[in-house]
Amino acid sequence: MATLSLKPSQRFRLPDWHTNAQLLSTNAELKRDASHQIRQEARVLRNDTNNQTIWDEHDNRTRLAERVDTVNRWKEMLDKCLTDLDAEIDALTQMKESAEQNLQAKNLPLDVAIECLTLRDSRRDIDVVKDPVEEELHKEVEVIDATKKALQQKISQSFEKLCLLQEVRQQLNSDHRGKVETLDIDRGCLSLNLKSPNISLKINPTRVPDGSSTLQQWDEFSRFNKNRAEAEMKEATELREAIALTIAETNNELEAQRVATEFAFRKRLREMEKAYSELKWQEKNTLEEIAELQEDIQHLEEDLRRKLLNLKLCHTRLESRTYRPNVELCRDQAQYGLTDEVHQLEATIAALKQKLAQAQ
Repeated sequence: MATLSLKPSQRFRLPDWHTNAQLLSTNAELKRDASHQIRQEARVLRNDTNNQTIWDEHDNRTRLAERVDTVNRWKEMLDKCLTDLDAEIDALTQMKESAEQNLQAKNLPLDVAIECLTLRDSRRDIDVVKDPVEEELHKEVEVIDATKKALQQKISQSFEKLCLLQEVRQQLNSDHRGKVETLDIDRGCLSLNLKSPNISLKINPTRVPDGSSTLQQWDEFSRFNKNRAEAEMKEATELREAIALTIAETNNELEAQRVATEFAFRKRLREMEKAYSELKWQEKNTLEEIAELQEDIQHLEEDLRRKLLNLKLCHTRLESRTYRPNVELCRDQAQYGLTDEVHQLEATIAALKQKLAQAQ
């Protein structure tokens, strides 16, 4: 037979039970209301943040695309600038080589002019004269020296300008490489999306790296490099034109002096030929005169010998007549005639000897 066992415990009243049930129901409704509010706010937040994220990603993608375009435009400008710079360096190098060849070519005419002056120093006696040929040769040496100095100056300037152009090219090339690397990086960033496998969280991605520049500094840096390159290329072009002008002017000056020197040479040669012809004519006439004079000397000597014979004859006759005897030794006409003949012969012989001495 079962028995009823009573446990000692607290007993709630029925109104308390109803009150507790009411509290639970009210609390559940409050919690559901709060949950509903949170859900609504979360949906609004999700929509807002999704839209903000989409627009931010779109804006930054657009900014990246614009930045790629900007960097690419600068890269293309630097490409063109580098191409123009390389062409200018080649052109200036060729002009410098042309100036060096022209400078080297001046050595031969200088050697010729100096050799001419040296050879003309071997002239003798009265022919060692300071004539227009010598003056023109000295002018030619001076002109060649002046042209060599002018060309050497232009060569030195072109060398210095080539060094500056190479320096500018290195700066441009460095800037260009930076632009190319930046384009690769920014284009890689532009190609990323939410499904890209290589995206991940990074440590402090918003930090500002050391050595960062502002957009203005970046633009001014590239613009400065471009402007400097264009300025150097402009100066190089002007220098090339100046070198070409110097080469033309020096060649014209040297050619003009060469023509003047050759004209002086031809004129002097004509003078020398004329003088030589005159001397040859004078020599011919003098030789003829000498021959004639030698012939006359022979005649004078023959006449002198004959006159001596005549004098001997007279002397002999007079001497012989001194031996006439007594009164026969008279001064007759024959005596006077012989005496006069002796005097005449002595005067003639004296005149002939004097003339002979002059002729000899």
